[in-house]
Amino acid sequence: MKRNVLIIGAGGVAHVAAHKCAQNNILLGDIHIASRTLAKCEAIIASIREKGSQRGSGRLKAHQLDAMDVEATKALIRATGSQIVLNLGSPFLNMSVMTACIETGAAYLDTAIHEDPDKVCESPPWYANYEWKRRDACREAGVTAILGVGFDPGVVNAYGRFAMDAYFDEVESIDIVDINAGSHGRYFATNFDPEINFREFTSTVWSWEDGRWKASGMFERRKEWDLPVVGKRTAYLTGHDELHSMSKHLGVPNIRFWMGFGEHYINVFTVLNELGLLSEKPVRTAEGQEVIPLRVVKAVLPDPASLAPTYTGKTCIGDLLEGTKDGRRRQVLVYNVCDHKECYEEVGSQAISYTAGVPAVAAAMLVADGVWDVRKMVNVEELDPKPFIELMNRMGLVTRVRDAKGDRVLDPYKKSPEEARSERQVVNAPAV
Repeated sequence: MKRNVLIIGAGGVAHVAAHKCAQNNILLGDIHIASRTLAKCEAIIASIREKGSQRGSGRLKAHQLDAMDVEATKALIRATGSQIVLNLGSPFLNMSVMTACIETGAAYLDTAIHEDPDKVCESPPWYANYEWKRRDACREAGVTAILGVGFDPGVVNAYGRFAMDAYFDEVESIDIVDINAGSHGRYFATNFDPEINFREFTSTVWSWEDGRWKASGMFERRKEWDLPVVGKRTAYLTGHDELHSMSKHLGVPNIRFWMGFGEHYINVFTVLNELGLLSEKPVRTAEGQEVIPLRVVKAVLPDPASLAPTYTGKTCIGDLLEGTKDGRRRQVLVYNVCDHKECYEEVGSQAISYTAGVPAVAAAMLVADGVWDVRKMVNVEELDPKPFIELMNRMGLVTRVRDAKGDRVLDPYKKSPEEARSERQVVNAPAV
């Protein structure tokens, strides 16, 4: 059993994860939060105490850390006795934090693919550019590294794996649809780090179609989806992390990611992009000062965490799978609906951060009790999805399934009629 968690980062997702770790620290032990800005870590701890989130007697402690410094990160892991590290800071940190974990033996979990600050939208599959190069090192060190275990990527990977195993003989397509039907009341804002958010949309859109990578432009392909609770919404084909591992591990010829955008967001984004204000490349002002336009835009936009108090509405994120079962065509939607206001009332967060933070902690709990402590590097779809889905159902992210039989809460351990009948036959068989 692994105990003591180090959370690296102090943004919205780390805020949620810290609350959820504190709620489960009877299992997880001490909770440490580290960031370059100590005050942000201390504010999260104050929020945990204000909400009464802590259930056990483990320590809650804040630390100042530059996680790009591998030696400093190793020292903090050792000093805190942390056996599980949740890397919930910027994706720019992934390789540094992973190195520290490999060299100390701590389990490593993150929620997004590593990014190089000077590169945008590298060649697919993205995991092959950085993380997968360390697979042998993780295996040799016996270190568990679970990549992309937020919601998307993360939960949607598990949904795809579970649905393929439970409902299909053959799957032809997986369409991952992410709709935020909420409203934050600001003129313009992003729901997570603006720098990371915009980098997703300023270059090539990669999708996996007919068993190969297909390049498109942002906002080039759109589709209207009719989803539970949020209703009919327009979403656009977007390049996203999970495609780059699911395409390798699931054997499905078509895997696409669709994200909902309003016309106002698209208009503002287009103007910023056309003016060059979303560029990651430095420019020099008339006064001779060098600045990175994208970081200037980030600096003037609202902090995503500040949106939470007034956020209303719901999100709907899920996987729509199409294929065959017993020779018949079948379509199944596995999804979650999350309420912004309810998230704020529980942990002081909006739903976007909540849906990413809860799965990371669920995964940490599965590592802590040994279920997912695989001692090698994996993506979520390579793991048994059932304990993950069941645990999230109890932690605040309830999974539902919609198919020809209707709409219902998904119990991943509920046996099919065929399985139940087979077990009854075994139980009732005469003794030999």
